[in-house]
Amino acid sequence: MPAAAQPLHDMKRENDFLICIDSDGCVFDTMEVKHKECFIPNTINHWNLQAISKYAREAAEYVNLYSKFRGINRFPALVEVIDLLSARAECLERGFVPPDIGSLRAWIAAESKLGNPALIEYVKNNPGDETMRRALDWSVAVNRAIADLVRGVPPFPHLRESLTEMRGRADVVVVSATPNEALIREWEEHDVARYVKVIAGQEMGSKKECIAYAKAHGYAAENVLMVGDAPGDLSAARANGALFYPVNPGAEVASWRRFLNESLDAFFGGRYAGAYEKALIDEFDGYLPSTPPWS
Repeated sequence: MPAAAQPLHDMKRENDFLICIDSDGCVFDTMEVKHKECFIPNTINHWNLQAISKYAREAAEYVNLYSKFRGINRFPALVEVIDLLSARAECLERGFVPPDIGSLRAWIAAESKLGNPALIEYVKNNPGDETMRRALDWSVAVNRAIADLVRGVPPFPHLRESLTEMRGRADVVVVSATPNEALIREWEEHDVARYVKVIAGQEMGSKKECIAYAKAHGYAAENVLMVGDAPGDLSAARANGALFYPVNPGAEVASWRRFLNESLDAFFGGRYAGAYEKALIDEFDGYLPSTPPWS
């Protein structure tokens, strides 16, 4: 376990149930503003995509908001965007030459803590790697834009009441690919941090790893639930033998209403696994496409 994940190691189990919850797009309606106003302008600027900005914006919105890639870490998402642009005829017809991101691919494959601290360490040890220096500058600029712009976005309706219902019945952990600093700021801004034991962002490890660290305190697999809005959240749950509750993109309020009024009791009552969960996941699977609309 990395040093950054020590809070997950130190957390005290107080209940038989563990509920892990994603943040962006799941608890807070921040995905649109973060990507459209913070990520995408900085991606176009730092990766010199001005000449194909229309297509860069379309690819970035598809990857990060409107596809089964939704919710993945920013660095693999960036690679996916560049790969989509590299294969798109309209971009090639305009003379687009993809940036060399070979070292970024290699770093993603080798590093599990895909965040700025690990990237800073890499750049420090490899000062001549201009690709990774650019990736760091881009990521820092994105964080700066989010800190400056994203505020006053409350949790979705029914979230706060759901957290109240969990209190005394489940230990709750935030598990997100967002940097810790932004997570803590947003959860404290809206006075919901007090409902959770640990806020685990990208510096603590992947979602799969963070669920495993929390689950290691002795929770039975059938008593562990991951709540998320992206296929990656489902994958992280399944990798740990945990259950999954989907917050459907575009229908978040209805999802949280159902969670509060129905699904939470089914989970605590041992009726969640099986046909009930499958029906929810089948519905969720229809919300996000796996191929871009231009292909």
